Amino acid sequence: MTHLLLTMLLCTAPLLAGAQSILIAAEDDWAPYSSRKGNSDQPEGLTPQLVREIFASQHVTVKFIAVPFSRCLHMVATGSAVACFNTTITADNRQQFIWHPTPLFHEELAIFALKPAAAHAPVTLKQLAGRLVGITQGYTYPSDFMNAPAIRRVTALSDDNLISMLLARRVDFILLNTMPGYLRANRNPATAGKLYKVGVISRDGFWLNFSRRHPDGAIMAQKFETGLQALKQSGRYQQIMHAFHQRLGANPPPAEPTRQHHDAPR
Repeated sequence: MTHLLLTMLLCTAPLLAGAQSILIAAEDDWAPYSSRKGNSDQPEGLTPQLVREIFASQHVTVKFIAVPFSRCLHMVATGSAVACFNTTITADNRQQFIWHPTPLFHEELAIFALKPAAAHAPVTLKQLAGRLVGITQGYTYPSDFMNAPAIRRVTALSDDNLISMLLARRVDFILLNTMPGYLRANRNPATAGKLYKVGVISRDGFWLNFSRRHPDGAIMAQKFETGLQALKQSGRYQQIMHAFHQRLGANPPPAEPTRQHHDAPR
């Protein structure tokens, strides 16, 4: 009986080793990509849906915990979570984390104002010189924006506070990602229809940043890239993205980014 039990344990050991489960930290306040679901600590949105399916194709079960973005990054930096989303690659964090090669999706960084821009003259980064521009605390913005000495930057605690700041005319412009910005503005009757996208600074890729301190960080980054490519090749990725844009009433973005900018606001 003892030998039989030992044999059964040895035979099932590889199966147990292959049944992996990992913890990923998810941003709790960036709808429609990732936000906290009700009063729970679970996220909802496009990113958790994609991440769950990508890892499932690699036989990895994912557990999520929705936290503020700054804590999300801290959990990965300390190794208490394998990865965090949604993150862009910057000069400051490029060596801090492990990155899968292919972005999960792309999103615009846009300039918003209370009045529409002329159709033939969108606002550019250069035209922000001398103006008060609102940004969100804890996010990372393009170096050419942050290093421009003539731009007068004002920081808000959240994107919602940023919109309130613009409505109160405390700033001339604010920077928001396009789809999350419109979603925030339109879900509140007090702000719906009052914000206008007047320019685009960049269209950026967003990644999962994997931990260098977690023992599974490197291998999970590889598995994620493999699963992402498989999801795209099967056509499932395109189905998810199409349904996502239909739900939001948005036009699908171009297949490739108009500008591959790795120094963006997350």
